[in-house]
Amino acid sequence: MTLRIPDEINASIKAGAAAAGLSLNAYIVRAAQRQAVLDSARRLASLGLGEDLGGEGDAL
Repeated sequence: MTLRIPDEINASIKAGAAAAGLSLNAYIVRAAQRQAVLDSARRLASLGLGEDLGGEGDAL
């Protein structure tokens, strides 16, 4: 997979990866995983099924 990172955020992504002690690939994969979990939680919440998730992980 080829991922094109816009120039204006490239430096901050690299800095974030370095600060987290992760490779650039691992940092981006972690960010994608977090977003996928948040998207799923929002879908559950919209169905009224996410009530039990309150207080777990990132806020919705």
